[in-house]
Amino acid sequence: MNSKILNIINKQSLTKEDLSFLISLSGAERDYFLKSVGSKYPKTLGKKVFFRGLVEFSNYCTKDCYYCGIRKSNSHSQRYDIDDKAIIEAAIFAHKNQYGSIVLQSGERSDNTFTERITKLLKEVKSVTQGELGITLSLGEQSEDVYREWFSAGAHRYLLRIESSNKELYYKIHPNDDKHNFESRINCLKILQKIGYQTGTGVMIGLPFQTYNHLADDLLFFKGMEIDMVGMGPFIEHTETPLYQHRKTLWPLQRRFEVALNMIAALRLLMPDINIAAATALQAIDPMGREKALKYGANVIMPNITPTIHRKDYTLYENKPCTDEGAEDCSNCLSIRVEMAGREIGYGEWGDSKHYFKRHQQTER
Repeated sequence: MNSKILNIINKQSLTKEDLSFLISLSGAERDYFLKSVGSKYPKTLGKKVFFRGLVEFSNYCTKDCYYCGIRKSNSHSQRYDIDDKAIIEAAIFAHKNQYGSIVLQSGERSDNTFTERITKLLKEVKSVTQGELGITLSLGEQSEDVYREWFSAGAHRYLLRIESSNKELYYKIHPNDDKHNFESRINCLKILQKIGYQTGTGVMIGLPFQTYNHLADDLLFFKGMEIDMVGMGPFIEHTETPLYQHRKTLWPLQRRFEVALNMIAALRLLMPDINIAAATALQAIDPMGREKALKYGANVIMPNITPTIHRKDYTLYENKPCTDEGAEDCSNCLSIRVEMAGREIGYGEWGDSKHYFKRHQQTER
């Protein structure tokens, strides 16, 4: 078995069958696979891990995704919207602590009040940090004009998760309507790439109805789309969502965690030069979840710098870790975790995706 794994690891290109096999590994064979990738990838990508200070500034959302705790129809969600001053203060904290970048994330809205507010915030963040702080946005589907406006205002990376690249499965976890359109989601990713954003997406691992072949196709989707960065983690059910009714059909939490690490390692083999985030959801299952992700392929980690009073309310899933820590607690904790994983922090660096620059060089030829 180990010789088969080694043969796949050393192949120039991976097939769907190869990926499905690697994703499904368990036991000693899985350990061998993860350690093989873990020893290989720092030689090509380096040991640096990049911080993205995460500001979850609002949980108001116009979407009704079947898996998400802040979906519009969840009347039990405690809604909040952090004021601009607190967001700017979080950006200043990230800059002073040499994070290199921040991520502005919220529920999905596309009204003018919201989009204009983001433009203003982007300009102010750039101003108070002398243009030194990198900015990633994760604010859902918008028009091309809005994406361009935000890019001009200072955002240069954008994360828009597809959650599943399989159209049939996509509509099992989303309503089938104008607000939750599979093709629109993919089109937004293409627009982001056209504008010049470093473009990221991602999926949930261990969804109801999901197979190893679905997950292999997800990885090939990232490759086919020439994605620059990926954030993916285990699916964790939320009691106030429609998918909760399928909880008895799910893989055990530990298996979802194992397959998530397999996905990270397999993706690192498939796309050696992209950025891969160590998702917070991993730590919701395993206290050392994010360190393990860094060992086996991830190179980005996101300290939560949302004001503590609101962290508990950004509940995309249940049992979210670190909701009672302050920004400095989170920073110190993650610094130790990165060192434990045998990696080093790229302080003050944007940590841009190497794949992005390679993709642009190829386009210009």
